[in-house]
Amino acid sequence: MAKSTSNSKKITSPKTTSMVLPKAEPMAIPGSSVPATTMSSDPNGLEDLLLDSIKDIFWAENHLVKALPKMIKAAASAKLKNAFTDHLSVTKGQVMRLEKVFELLQKKKQAKKCDAMEGIVMEGEGVIDDTDEGTLSRDIGLIHAARKVENYEMTNYKGIIELATALGKNDIIPLLSENLAEEQESDDLLASISTESLGNLNPAHAESV
Repeated sequence: MAKSTSNSKKITSPKTTSMVLPKAEPMAIPGSSVPATTMSSDPNGLEDLLLDSIKDIFWAENHLVKALPKMIKAAASAKLKNAFTDHLSVTKGQVMRLEKVFELLQKKKQAKKCDAMEGIVMEGEGVIDDTDEGTLSRDIGLIHAARKVENYEMTNYKGIIELATALGKNDIIPLLSENLAEEQESDDLLASISTESLGNLNPAHAESV
C-alpha cells in the first residue's frame, strides 16, 4: 500500500509583539514652565523665611538673657535695675514660648545668629565702658540701648506674625503676640523711666510731658 502524504499545512499562531508606551512627561502647571512634579510646595519661599525669622529671634532672645545681668549690674537707679531684672525673667519666658513655636511647627529647635542683635548689645556694653559708674549718663545710655533692642524685637515679631497669618500658622500666633506685647510693655516702661530721670533735671519739662 502506498504511503499517503498530507496536504495540510501546520498552522502557527501569529507572533505577538508587546506595545511600548511612551514615557509620560510630568504635567506642567498652567502659567508655569516648571513641571508639577518639580514644583516646590513653597514656591515663594515664605515657609523658609518664616522659619529663618523664628530662628533669628530665638537667637536674639537667648543672647539677651546672657547680656541683661551685666546691664542690671551696671544700672545706677533702683527703677532701672528692677526694670532690667523683671525683663530678664520675661525674656526667659519668651525663649520658652519660642521653643513651643518650634514644637508646633514640628521643626527642630535651632538658633540662627542675629548680627543686628549682637551689634545692639555691643552698643550697650560700649555705654558701660564709656560712662562712669553711678551716673545718669550711664543709665540713659543703657535705656537707649535697651529700647533699641525692644524696637528691633518688636519689628521682628510683627513681621513673623504677618508671615504666620498669611501662611495659616494660626496656632503659633498667640505665642508670638504675647512676646510682642511684653516687648511693647518693656519699651513703654523704659521710656517712662528715661522721661522721669531727665525730667528731674528740668521740672518744667517734666510737667509738660
